[in-house]
Amino acid sequence: MRIVAVGDLHANFPALWRILKAEGLLGPTFQPTEALRSGETRLVLLGDLVHPKTPKDYERLTGLSPFDPEDPLHLRLAAGAQIRELFRLKEFQESAPKGVIILLGNHDEAALKGDPILGNRHLLHLEFHPERGGKPLPEPLKAWMAGFPREVVLEGVHFAHVGPVPWLQTYDELFYAHSEPKTWWFMTPDYVERMGFRFGVYGHTPMREGILLKERFALIDALDLGEYLEIWPEDPLRVRVRKV
Repeated sequence: MRIVAVGDLHANFPALWRILKAEGLLGPTFQPTEALRSGETRLVLLGDLVHPKTPKDYERLTGLSPFDPEDPLHLRLAAGAQIRELFRLKEFQESAPKGVIILLGNHDEAALKGDPILGNRHLLHLEFHPERGGKPLPEPLKAWMAGFPREVVLEGVHFAHVGPVPWLQTYDELFYAHSEPKTWWFMTPDYVERMGFRFGVYGHTPMREGILLKERFALIDALDLGEYLEIWPEDPLRVRVRKV
């Protein structure tokens, strides 16, 4: 079995489709190829499908320049562009249930629940908040996303949005209060082995130089750089950074 692991999308769907095309997993009509449908190759998306990272990313998504994160028209255009691609991805996954796994990221859960409003002092993600002028996620998308698992283990390789321990997969007040609970384990990577995993693959935390590949784990929130992982979990485990 071969695994293609892709980090946080943050609405960069064109990059995802380029990766799938490069890996021979995307047909000419946006349908999965036989390799995915059969499960011979597995695709794992590590979550955070929604919310572009920067104002420039919102501009690319909407074609608006500058993008105003508080203008209801701009918000509805940003929501609509993501909703269209989410429906496309939903159909893609449902056509290959054996091959496509999508994990729940904290941005996905926030969009589902409407709380908390995520962002920073420069940019708030308001496009799915109708009370702020945005457009809500359609119910079919909400039902689909609510079914995303928070982790998956494939032949001893652990995939999760943030890290190897269970409390890092709960996006509660503690999760958002401090950065330390999400990063402390970088200094003790043997936690991956302590939790019973051969290797761990995680997103969420951007690395300036792209994918961080270590002996026990990889941090792969690097989709803006076009990087992703190709994994063969057989013994011996083989992991390779790929780029489009």
